[in-house]
Amino acid sequence: MRRELIITVMAGCLIGMASLPALGASAFEGVWQVKDTAGKPFEITLSSGGAAKATRGEGMTGTWKEERGAAVITWNTGWTTKITKQGNQFHKTAYGKGQSSNGKPANSSDAQKVK
Repeated sequence: MRRELIITVMAGCLIGMASLPALGASAFEGVWQVKDTAGKPFEITLSSGGAAKATRGEGMTGTWKEERGAAVITWNTGWTTKITKQGNQFHKTAYGKGQSSNGKPANSSDAQKVK
């Protein structure tokens, strides 16, 4: 009985430790300064709960998640945006509605975390 209890406690600890990274804040959470297709600056806010919003005229909102070292944002407009780290800098790529996010982006710019 004691051995089973120890094994159960150890298994619980391992499961808890494995889920700790999911509880930590992502490096992508915060406010990002980027540029749109016309070269005009705007901000993207990535919240801890997975919500995204942008300071664009259309009032863009969406959701985001971290995938393979990138923040992938799915907007209510049908566009997709990725923020990735390249060397010591971050970069934004945007893909139009129906456009594959694995192909050439419709727009790209530097991305700077401002908050």
